[in-house]
Amino acid sequence: MYWNGPLNKIDEFRYEIPSSYKGERNNLKMRTSAVIYANAQMIDSIRKDNAPEQAANVAMLPGIVGKSLAMPDIHWGYGFPIGGVAATDAEEGVISPGGVGFDINCGVRLVRTNLTINDLDEKKIQHLVDEMFINVPSGLGSKAKVRLSRKELDDVLQLGARWAVENGYGWKEDVEYLEENGCLKNADGSKVSEKAKQRGAPQLGSLGAGNHFLEIQKVAKIYDSDASMVFGVKDVGQIMVMIHTGSRGFGHQVCTDHLRVLEQAVRKYNIWLPDRQLACAPVHSKEGQDYLKAMACAANFAWCNRQMIVHWVRESFERILNESAENLDMGIVYDVCHNIAKLEEHEVDGKKRKLYVHRKGATRSFGPGKNEIPMKYRDVGQPVLIPGDMGTESYLLRGTKEAEETFESTCHGAGRVMSRRQAVRRWRGESIQDDLKKKGIYVHPASWKVMAEEAPDAYKDVSEVVNVTHGAGISLKVAKLLPLGVVKG
Repeated sequence: MYWNGPLNKIDEFRYEIPSSYKGERNNLKMRTSAVIYANAQMIDSIRKDNAPEQAANVAMLPGIVGKSLAMPDIHWGYGFPIGGVAATDAEEGVISPGGVGFDINCGVRLVRTNLTINDLDEKKIQHLVDEMFINVPSGLGSKAKVRLSRKELDDVLQLGARWAVENGYGWKEDVEYLEENGCLKNADGSKVSEKAKQRGAPQLGSLGAGNHFLEIQKVAKIYDSDASMVFGVKDVGQIMVMIHTGSRGFGHQVCTDHLRVLEQAVRKYNIWLPDRQLACAPVHSKEGQDYLKAMACAANFAWCNRQMIVHWVRESFERILNESAENLDMGIVYDVCHNIAKLEEHEVDGKKRKLYVHRKGATRSFGPGKNEIPMKYRDVGQPVLIPGDMGTESYLLRGTKEAEETFESTCHGAGRVMSRRQAVRRWRGESIQDDLKKKGIYVHPASWKVMAEEAPDAYKDVSEVVNVTHGAGISLKVAKLLPLGVVKG
């Protein structure tokens, strides 16, 4: 489908679907307008998969506050567009799993080192990538090295990343540099199904498949030297490691289970929606609270998952380079999640309000002075991590005060322009690997099919996406990172 509705240009980086737009929604009205962050070059591709229709649909949710928002990586998703952001009133709004997604707390973590590109030749990079591939289970259906008892899994769901650190997977200071310190406190394992726990128990500490990756990167450009120094990114050529994964099958099952319940809740609470995939429930209903508590468990699972992967990445560097991770200064720069709904306080029309901010394929972008970010970063703002697709650059940015217009949110990646099925028909995984090798990027994939699905040309240009968020002021560029070696799930 192609979006033929209005997209009125506000300025160079913002387009609006006015609240007067009707479409074909059985006379349901938008409660607010929808704003899409994009430039003129992106608009045609954004129209092509009809994702603006989903942004307009989100504007009809009960209790929505401010605008329905979509980041420049917008594309078609389940209910909400991927790249969608919406805030609902903490008392009278609703909670919608479609505004979080199936891979709950899919996120990105960046680890620094004191190595430079001069310390790693091509052979060492290959050895490091191959060692990480062995150390971190990856690929569709991959099972972790750790076998959890039911009691241990319940503790993971309650404690998040802290469980990993307390059990020897990481350093004490790691949790300070994770969003929410790697734990949502409202988690309640009793709201999680037995099937979800069965799926999750063998997967903790694994990368999974799809667009998930481990990547050795080099700093290619520094845009903001003051902020980069605060974040521990000191020089062009510095070696970094980026981790991108989420809650695996556990989060998927949590979403599936609660969607069924909330589809019934829509009828129970007489909520009228333009799309059944926007299934939701009032915030303070049993159904809404049960979902939030189960979602928090999946978020905690994901933070713990990334923490264990960090531990094994450090071990991989130690084994190949014969140097301790401490001596290599392999500290965490930050960890952000991009599929989550959280209770936050934001200023709306000059007043502070408690809101549930849904970020689906969108990243938090808190500005300077916010207590929720580490003290070390408070003068410059939260580190924001925007991964590229396989073989292209990634970005480190910082949050801004100006991002209040998006409830302090920004994009989460490049955003697909081609389905996985189309990509597999067009490319062979082996050819993609060869092409990347010619560019000096070594890739160790778990499957050739996923290599084809994740071909770089199946995604938008991440630099263009980031330029929009930078130009709009909702996150500002700090450094560009280029891949050297990739473990592909």
